[in-house]
Amino acid sequence: MSRVLRELPKTYDYREVEARWQQTWKDEDVYFKEGSEKPQFVIDTPPPYPTGEFHIGNAFNWCYIDFLARYKRMKGYNVMFPQGWDCHGLPTEVKVEEIHKITKNDVDRQKFREMCRELTIGNIRKMRASMRRMAFSIDWSHEYITMMPEYFGKTQLSFLRMYHAGQIYQSDHPVNFCPRCETAIAFAEVNYSDRTTKLNYFNFSGLEIATSRPELLAACVAVAVHPDDDRYKDRKGEHLKVPLFGHEVPIICDEAVDPSFGSGAVMICTFGDKQDVIWWKVHNLPLRKAIDKTGHMTQIAGKYEGMDTTSCREAILADMKSEGILLRQEPLEQRVGTCWRCKTPIEILSEHQWFVRIPHEAALKAAKEVKWYPEHMFLRMENWISQMEWDWCISRQRIFASPIPVWFCKDCGEIILPEESELPVDPTVDAPKRPCPKCGSSNYIPETDVLDTWMDSSISVMHVTGWDGTQKVPPLFPAQIRPQGHDIIRTWAFYTILRAVSLTGGKPWEQILVNGMVLGEDGFKMSKSRGNVTVPEEILEQYGADSLRQWAALGAATGSDIQFNWNDVVAANRFLTKMWNISRFALMQLDRAQYKADAQVTALADRWLLTKLSQTVRDVSESLETYQFDKALKAIREFAWDVLADNYIEIVKGRLYSDSDTRDGACVAIRTSMDAICRMLAPFTPYFAEEVWSFMEESSVHQQPWVTFSYEDEEAVRSGEILVQVISEIRRYKHDKGLALNAPLGNVTVYTTLAVDDAGDASTASNCTLTWKTGMPELTQVVSGVKFDMGIIGPKLRGKAKGFMQAIEALPKESLTSVPAMITVDGEEIAVPEGSVIPQLSYTVAGASVDLIPVSDSLVITIEQ
Repeated sequence: MSRVLRELPKTYDYREVEARWQQTWKDEDVYFKEGSEKPQFVIDTPPPYPTGEFHIGNAFNWCYIDFLARYKRMKGYNVMFPQGWDCHGLPTEVKVEEIHKITKNDVDRQKFREMCRELTIGNIRKMRASMRRMAFSIDWSHEYITMMPEYFGKTQLSFLRMYHAGQIYQSDHPVNFCPRCETAIAFAEVNYSDRTTKLNYFNFSGLEIATSRPELLAACVAVAVHPDDDRYKDRKGEHLKVPLFGHEVPIICDEAVDPSFGSGAVMICTFGDKQDVIWWKVHNLPLRKAIDKTGHMTQIAGKYEGMDTTSCREAILADMKSEGILLRQEPLEQRVGTCWRCKTPIEILSEHQWFVRIPHEAALKAAKEVKWYPEHMFLRMENWISQMEWDWCISRQRIFASPIPVWFCKDCGEIILPEESELPVDPTVDAPKRPCPKCGSSNYIPETDVLDTWMDSSISVMHVTGWDGTQKVPPLFPAQIRPQGHDIIRTWAFYTILRAVSLTGGKPWEQILVNGMVLGEDGFKMSKSRGNVTVPEEILEQYGADSLRQWAALGAATGSDIQFNWNDVVAANRFLTKMWNISRFALMQLDRAQYKADAQVTALADRWLLTKLSQTVRDVSESLETYQFDKALKAIREFAWDVLADNYIEIVKGRLYSDSDTRDGACVAIRTSMDAICRMLAPFTPYFAEEVWSFMEESSVHQQPWVTFSYEDEEAVRSGEILVQVISEIRRYKHDKGLALNAPLGNVTVYTTLAVDDAGDASTASNCTLTWKTGMPELTQVVSGVKFDMGIIGPKLRGKAKGFMQAIEALPKESLTSVPAMITVDGEEIAVPEGSVIPQLSYTVAGASVDLIPVSDSLVITIEQ
């Protein structure tokens, strides 16, 4: 048999334990093994922005990833759990501008990029430390950083491949534009917020128009009405003069106009919203650009030139009032598109940008081939793809991002591209290696726009599966799973599918695991402005990583939003304390004296425990296969706490403290259970599981295979539940009688329809002489006395109450089975108040008086008085 190495300390010191194992574990133990014969399990891990703070949403998401990574390793898979860093983009630039109190235009382009890189490297270092403290079993040998040449060179390679395939093009087209960040953004990056504004009705050359954006009056190119609107039936083709600006615009008919909104006549401007773009295209209308990239009015706005949009709106409304053309104003509820980073309302501007064509059918087909967890999340992808009308704008007017590998011929405007072997390149630094392919000129203009950061992260799966450009399909492609939040289904998930289809022709992963968002304790999305943010470091310091990991597992069903609650973390910490006490008791008993490790398990309680363990292993395994982490951990905790600690150990303590042969079976059952519990807890509480395991074995629990224990014994299931129920009922009886749980009880007989042989455990656990009998007892029921309901007697009888009770107690006991309707009290006949007298029944079995516990029709307990 295996001997326990040493006794567990009295208390579990998570700070000491977690720090020690963090220093003990070796990174290479979780590396993906090239050439391994094990089946691969490659995880396309989210590369977070390196903000320096590993926030609670990150912690939640990475807990999910680590649960499945650790489980799959134990199941025999060659797991790759890489870590990427999505460095490029607005968040870093904005932070650098904030730190150095500059804008991106205040310093040299390369200097600004270097400032961004320095900040990013420092932030990555901080976040790595948090990840290690959380015990995430990351394969650091497969770490990637998107700002490094070896990665963004692949981004540029994908750009060239898709450009040559006709999937990327450059064009003048309306795009969503953030005037604060001074860059185009994709539709997927537009967030929406509710606001109340004013709907302004004004006289438009004799026609009443309602608009919420009078500042776009200079950009008006037409007025639209519904063709069936009788108010404007004969006015199609007429021209109206735009108030305040004087240019003429036509009246056009279009079925998209809502006659019930405003006056039914709509001002079409370039561009107020997405519908304006559609009308502009369909009706071939001119383009009037009234707002520039900084959010200020252009030259066509006349005297309003240079104003920001808010000031322009106020000025135009004031002029309308002074000229008497503003008729009235009404409050209007609107959903306004804002920049996903700075929250500034976006404008739709027509700009020369780079676009990726959307392969709607191919992308949807690939998305359908992926197994979605939970399944309903696929609907979000399907809806997003089906409603996409514009191609993906991939160019950004920023600095810190992957350069677009393009130059333009200064003489003829031809696009000049590098060879794939020349990548990576920065066209603002590097010169083209060859002259213009069209005119032979060596004069060039570099492309200063950069790529959308999603162009980097959307090839993460290509990178981690080994893409180097020499093969169309990477050697490990597709990955087995993509874990991510539901908030980036329309961005990261969609763009990755699009790019995988474009570059390889197939789906990027076999499965996608979608988690929800973390809400504050108040039930709202965490934000500094609400003051409901909780940071992981605070939780780690107070309760440790394993408690935080349990919160992540138990807080919500997969895919659902999870509310952070300190009480849940406290409860998780208490479970570790309880589990530590269970482990300490169990291992002390195993080490107290020698036992036969190969002993046959024959006692009912031992067999019952093993059937419950077998069912738990089955439930946990099935839950983990479908990533239902909450169900899996609940099953482990219920077995450890309810079954093992509260029932089984209490039942078999007598045998454990004895020197009889029956002790061996109990030791085997406990040792088997502790082994399984440690293995099942390992993905969830890696520090705790490793610590307890180290007291049982010299190896690491994280190097063990997953639990395969199986034990079938239907009789033990049925009889064991009866045994547990009987002991529970006797405990309740003692409690109700005011007795200590270990107080002696005398003779107890259990009558049941099943023959039960409990090896004497019930007698020992209940401190009584307990006899099991098959069948039901022959009970004789007698009245032993009465109880009185003073709430009835007092108000009804008042001064006669005492005499009434004495008269009832003086009646023969046999007559109390049915209390008489009238009773004589001090010579007076009075009515017995209904419900005032309650006969007290007792029972006898074979003449012996007993207390009766009728548990069910098939289970009765008698206790001799």
